[in-house]
Amino acid sequence: MKTPIHAVSTWVRRQPPKVKAFLAVVSGMAALVLLKLIVHDHDNLFVAAEAVHSIGISVLIYKLMKEKTCAGLSLKSQELTAIFLAVRLYCSFVMEYDIHTILDLATLGTTLWVIYMIRFNLKATYMEEKDNFALYYVLAPCVVLAVWIHPSTSHNILNRISWGFCVYLEAVSVLPQLRVMQNTKIVEPFTAHYVFALGVARFFSCAHWVLQMMDTHGRLLVVLGYGLWPSMVIISEIVQTFILADFCYYYVKSVFGGQLVLRLPSGVV
Repeated sequence: MKTPIHAVSTWVRRQPPKVKAFLAVVSGMAALVLLKLIVHDHDNLFVAAEAVHSIGISVLIYKLMKEKTCAGLSLKSQELTAIFLAVRLYCSFVMEYDIHTILDLATLGTTLWVIYMIRFNLKATYMEEKDNFALYYVLAPCVVLAVWIHPSTSHNILNRISWGFCVYLEAVSVLPQLRVMQNTKIVEPFTAHYVFALGVARFFSCAHWVLQMMDTHGRLLVVLGYGLWPSMVIISEIVQTFILADFCYYYVKSVFGGQLVLRLPSGVV
C-alpha cells in the first residue's frame, strides 16, 4: 500500500515541467507565509541559516571521524566555502562586527579542518576524478561581478568589492559538490544530510531577505544601497535556494521512503 508521501511524489513526478515549476513556487510561498506567522523577528532566520550550515559541517566531521572516508565529498566545494567565509569575516571585521561574525568564525574553523582531513589524513579515499568541476568557472565570474556590481556604501572600494565577491561566491560554492553527486549518482547518508542542511540554510537565508523586504515594503532595497547591488543580493539568495531545491526534494522523498542511500535520477543536479 502506498503511503501518502509516496503517492504525492509519484503524482508530482508525472506532471509536466510547467506544473512542477508552479507547484515549487506555490510550496515556496506557503513556506514563507508559515515562517512569517511563526517567526516574529526575521533577523533570527539569518542566524538560523548560519546555525544550520554549522550543523551540516558537524555532520561532515562526524562522517570523517566515524567512517574514516571522504568518498563522495567535494574538496573544491569546501575550499570555495572557506574562501567566501574568510572574505566575509574580513568584511565583518572592517565593516560590521556582530553575532554573524562569531558564527562565521566557527564555521570557517570547522571547514578548514574538513579540508585538512580530505587533503592529508583521508587523501586515499578522496574521489579526485569525480571532483572535476573547474573552479575558474565560478571564481572568475564572481570577481568580475564584484568589480562591476558591489555595495554603494562609504567604505573603501576594496572592502566593497570583497563584500560583493563573497555574496556571489556563496551562491555558487556548492556547485562542485553537486557535480560529484552527479558523477557518482549514489549519495551516502552523511553527505546527503550535509547537502540537505545547506539547502535548508539557503532557504532560511533567502526567506530572511524576502520577508524583510515585505516588512519594509521594499524600503530594504534602498537601505542596501543604490544601483544594481540590492537586486543582486536578492537574486544571489534565490539562486542559492534553487540550485539545491531539486536535490532537497529527492532527499525528502528518500527519507520518507525509508532509503538509507540516496539514488539520484539522471539530470537531477
